[in-house]
Amino acid sequence: MGFMDRLNVDKLKQTLSQHRDKVEVGLDKAADAANSLTKGKYTDRIEDGADKAKDALGKFADDEDGKDGGKPAKSGS
Repeated sequence: MGFMDRLNVDKLKQTLSQHRDKVEVGLDKAADAANSLTKGKYTDRIEDGADKAKDALGKFADDEDGKDGGKPAKSGS
């Protein structure tokens, strides 16, 4: 990954950690809109997708809080 790419990723992580609540509200609104357009036919799938996106957002934003650079923790085994 190039220097500029790394700067962009760091900026994205910083922005997400600062505005995580707003992003989650946006994900909820998008899920509601998709559910409305499909007339509830795919409610479970849409909710699962929104939940997975929030989980990924949490991991990505927590990465910024911990400043671990996105590297997995080494296990003691």
